Amino acid sequence: MNKIFRVIASPSFILAIMCPLLISGCADSRRAVPPELTEKAQVVGIPGVRSFVESVDPLMEKSILEALKNEDPSYFPAKPDGTKEYATLAISGGADNGAYGAGLLKGWSEQGSRPVFKAVTGVSTGALIAPFAFLGSEYDKNIEHIYKNISTKNIAKRKSLISGLFGNSLASSEPLAQLIFDNSSDDIVKAIAREHTRGRRLFIGTVNLDAARLVVWDLGAIAVLASQGDQKALKLFRDVLLASASIPVTFPPVFIEVEAGGKQYKEMHVDGGTLTQVFYMYGMAHNIRQAAYQLGIDPKKVKASLYVIRNGRVAPRWKEIRNHVGAIAERAIDSMTGAQAIGDVYRLYAISKAKGNGFHLAYIPDDYVPDKKEFFDQQEMRRLFEAGYREALAGRAWHDCPPGWECAVERKE
Repeated sequence: MNKIFRVIASPSFILAIMCPLLISGCADSRRAVPPELTEKAQVVGIPGVRSFVESVDPLMEKSILEALKNEDPSYFPAKPDGTKEYATLAISGGADNGAYGAGLLKGWSEQGSRPVFKAVTGVSTGALIAPFAFLGSEYDKNIEHIYKNISTKNIAKRKSLISGLFGNSLASSEPLAQLIFDNSSDDIVKAIAREHTRGRRLFIGTVNLDAARLVVWDLGAIAVLASQGDQKALKLFRDVLLASASIPVTFPPVFIEVEAGGKQYKEMHVDGGTLTQVFYMYGMAHNIRQAAYQLGIDPKKVKASLYVIRNGRVAPRWKEIRNHVGAIAERAIDSMTGAQAIGDVYRLYAISKAKGNGFHLAYIPDDYVPDKKEFFDQQEMRRLFEAGYREALAGRAWHDCPPGWECAVERKE
């Protein structure tokens, strides 16, 4: 990461970003979706599998209602009074810090209290974990293998200086794409599709960079199509995961072909962490209560507990910063994403409480001191995996409210 920031801060890079002003050949020939058609655009041949996170989307509401209507009763048995309680999971971004969440899930499984999740969301590194967390404890070994055995070379391939400075990224995401390909076999995709038909949901977030908005993908619905032999759907499944983990500038964006108004366009999608570090489905189903009544479902008898895995710290860590533009930039960006994550957590907590739902948060312990030599340092990731594993196994991982004044207020009550 330090090398990346040193390149960004160099005079040659600053000159390179002026390229659009100096060289007409640097212009983007891609046809972007016009702003007036942004809300109407659908993936070519695969409509109805995504939504903007802040939009009220009838298709997404329908998916959530179908999840309630078609669920496997053995997963979520009703209590004697007819109420049902659902556990849901949101996994944050955090790059190599995803090793913490991976270890936590394994420790949670062995501790014995990990539930079957009604819905799972993921963004960035959380998007890579989410499919396996969704499938359940028997897939913990898949996540462990990924986060204990990868290093920077398994994620990124450095481009030449000319290609990096005059292209759309400093590194190639080919290794990351291969990692996703290797971990989205037909068996895994079919397993996700099977759980989708049993009334569970898996949602992944990317950022439509033209619109600067978070897009939520119903990955389970895409898996259903892929499991039926739809190769375009299988490619989309993998492209969504790649896009969600494609850090802008470091990695190239992922282009997704869409159609709107009778014409085809290419959307530019990047890491979901560009806009949010963790998300849930609040805000996309405002009419869900009325629709539930029409289907004979009493929403008053549906309760949920949201579990949030923050693959990062929640308290700032003091660190002496060198008086150099690269080090300053790295620290500033880390600070901004950290603050963004805390804001996301606070928002999810406030909404959960307002809806009468439970809330549980896990994060890297404040006393954990990282020691890494590169961006994806294998030894450090193994240490962090073990830290998450031990926290969960000992039952210390979960906090019922985020750090700060909210907890103090609740204690006073």
